[in-house]
Order: sequence, then C-alpha cells, then structure tokens
Amino acid sequence: MLLGPVQIRELADRLGIRPTKTLGQNFVHDAGTVRRIVREAGVADGDAVLEVGPGLGSLTLAILEAGACLSAVEIDPPLAAALPETVRAFTPQADARFAVLRQDALKVRRGDLAVPSAYAQAHQGASFEPTHLVANLPYNVAVPVILTLLQELPSLRSVTVMVQLEVAERLAAAPGSRVYGVPSAKANWYGQVRRGAKISRNVFWPVPNVDSALVHIDRPETARFPEELREGTFAVVDAAFAQRRKTLRSALAAWAGSPAQAESILRIAGVDPALRGERLTIEDFVKIARAR
Repeated sequence: MLLGPVQIRELADRLGIRPTKTLGQNFVHDAGTVRRIVREAGVADGDAVLEVGPGLGSLTLAILEAGACLSAVEIDPPLAAALPETVRAFTPQADARFAVLRQDALKVRRGDLAVPSAYAQAHQGASFEPTHLVANLPYNVAVPVILTLLQELPSLRSVTVMVQLEVAERLAAAPGSRVYGVPSAKANWYGQVRRGAKISRNVFWPVPNVDSALVHIDRPETARFPEELREGTFAVVDAAFAQRRKTLRSALAAWAGSPAQAESILRIAGVDPALRGERLTIEDFVKIARAR
C-alpha cells in the first residue's frame, strides 16, 4: 500500500509537519508517479538503493514495494524518526529491508549510510554500498547533492532523481545549448546524462510554482576519466563558465596566470582559444586540465 493525498495529510498532521521552503519540502501524493520513478530507475528485487530526502515516505514505499534494500538519508529529525514507523505500518514485510540516517546529504561519506538488517545479514555486516540513487530532491540543493553522492559513493551505477524542470534541463543539456553550463559538464564527468519524463506540479503537496522532471545518469563500471584529474578539470569548468560571454583565452586567464598562458595551454590541448566554454565537451575540459 502506498501513500495517497489523505494519508499524506494525516501523517503530516499527526507529526505536526508543515512543509517548509527552507528544506524544499513538497511531498508526492500520487502512487502512479512514485511507481513510475521506480520503474524508470530500473529498481529490481534485491537491489541496494539510496534515497535522499524521503520526507513522509511516498517514494520510499514504492522502492520497497519493488523488493529493494533501501537506505534513506533525511535531514529533518521528525521525518527521519517517523519513517520506520510508516514503513512498518504500510509495508511491514519490508521492515528488515529499510534503514534511515538522520543527516545532511551533503555531508554523507562512504560508510556513513544506515544499513538495513536484511542487507547486513546478506553481506556479513558490510557497510551499505548502493548501486542506485532514487530520490525526489529539493530544488535548492539538487545539483550539489547529486555531484557529492556520485563522488563519495563509487558503488553508484544509476541515478534517477526528480528535480525542478529547469534543473533537469540544465543537467542534461548538450554543449552549445543555451542552458549548458557547470552542472551539465560536471555531471558528464561521471556518466551519461539524459532528461526523463516531465512531472506535473499537481502530484505534490503543497503544489510548487514549478514543474518537475526526471533526470537519469548512467555511470559506467570503469571510470570515464582518471580521478586525479577531477579537481583540475572542475577548476577549468568553473573558470570557463564564470564569464560565459568571454572567449576561453580571456575566461581562463586568471586560472592559467595570464591570457597568453591560457592560449598556450589551450593550443597544447587542441582547443580553439576563441571558443567559449559552452561549446566544450567534458572531454575537452579534461584535455585542458591535462595540458596545464
């Protein structure tokens, strides 16, 4: 059994929860939507799934319904405390496959995640190593949460998150697109990014002022680029987009030391100094970092 509008309101009233903009709280109350997210995420029986910001538990119950072992991260203390009780009440057979950590997702590190008892038993007490991230992310922290977790949790192979439509379009944008920028390039460091289905604002309570969409990131088994180049590459990305209207020769001047040094590095990398950052692929940014 999943949560509908009536159950969402009853849970919120019982817990004294009033959704706050500060935490980006908009609770999904449509069973079809959360089942669709789980289906498009490819979650199957026995998968190890991480959920961030589970709130009252709408998506949580749908993930557990698919047979997964689920570790959730929730920053709000009352919500985190209530989640195990909600799971026991609505899907008692899944209780051993669920655990929750009260924590800021931006501070999560490998080994921190709560371990469901069923997972611990199957893996001889090992720390939880999720292969899927499935979440309805608060709009104000969506990008940093995605990038932080991909960096901190190398076991993640698949990301399916519901975010604000504009954020989804930014993450999935291709080079040359009007909205291609830092989030697009950095997300591509980790894997292939694509935008999924658009989600109506009417499936949330309270109803937000924006529409949402799914974003999928498929991460290969073997890292796309050497880890030792990540910090340098991300520094190039940040510098290139800090002044979008400038050519790379000018935009990377402070990073390189001078416009002339920037041009020299770009030519070594095989990148035209007259281009702007929005024309470059993540492979181009890596080449520039290597050439420095």
